[in-house]
Amino acid sequence: MRYMIIVKATPQSEQGVFPPNMAELMHVMEVFHQELAQAGVLLDASGLKPSSQGWRIRYQGKERKVIDGPFTESKELIAGYTLIQVRSRDEALEWTRRFPNPVGEGLSAEIEVRPLYEEADFAAVGKAA
Repeated sequence: MRYMIIVKATPQSEQGVFPPNMAELMHVMEVFHQELAQAGVLLDASGLKPSSQGWRIRYQGKERKVIDGPFTESKELIAGYTLIQVRSRDEALEWTRRFPNPVGEGLSAEIEVRPLYEEADFAAVGKAA
């Protein structure tokens, strides 16, 4: 089972401003990700640049419209992610409880964790009932 740990953007991350404790934060994240890798569950992890450097594609019928960032609702944006593959939801929960606070210990923050669809989830799609 694959899970994505989603680090939510903040107004500061959307400005491209790193926390004052960035060196310490990077070290803590590196150690945690090394633990994930040593356990054989880490698939990928990365931070994302601010939405001002990105774009969206809006689909309207058959047309596609490019919408350049920045995007205003930082609470709906992603600043980074970690992708893990584990045996169960409980194992994913165990790892995510240990995920370092993405803005620094003692500060308010939130991560979101969601399972990815697997091939088996689509086994019944398209089959007659």
